Amino acid sequence: MKKTSLGCVVMAAGNARRFGANKLAAEVDGKSLILRTLEAIPAEQFDAVTVVTQYPEVAELAAAFGFGCVKNEHPDWGISHTISLGLQTLSHLDAVMFQVSDQPLLQKESVNAMLDYYRRHSDKIVGLSHNGVRGNPCIFPARFFPELIALREDHGGNTVIRRHEEDLLLYEVPAKELFDVDTPEQLVKL
Repeated sequence: MKKTSLGCVVMAAGNARRFGANKLAAEVDGKSLILRTLEAIPAEQFDAVTVVTQYPEVAELAAAFGFGCVKNEHPDWGISHTISLGLQTLSHLDAVMFQVSDQPLLQKESVNAMLDYYRRHSDKIVGLSHNGVRGNPCIFPARFFPELIALREDHGGNTVIRRHEEDLLLYEVPAKELFDVDTPEQLVKL
């Protein structure tokens, strides 16, 4: 049986308007959100990892991890542009996992377990969840790539998932791992 080739797109390009600054540099227990994100990626499970960002310091950190990087010159075009930029570099693969950069408590072990689960169901979209509520990351098989690339403005993978709910499988993790930081108040809450 052929091994499924997998890629990972780390979405680290947003303007973080609700946060008021580059939230990727914000720290939890002495580590920036972007460092925590990159540390949660089990690189050995992927054929390629691409970080899409507008920030030179994030590109440098990605390089230190041995990850590829794509510069997003137009983060104001929305998450769809980040998805498209990342997917263009990995479109030759069988599936791609999309990871946001503001889940500081996500554990590498959970991502590993989700990837193992995906490999047993490689025709399905797989996402992390808690109590049946989907979160991130999510893995999309190649058959969904055209729909992902066709997304516009601030429409992300949710749009594709809603069209194909019968193709969605969820992998349960503790709620704290899905917590994302959108405001300084949420960061303090952590």
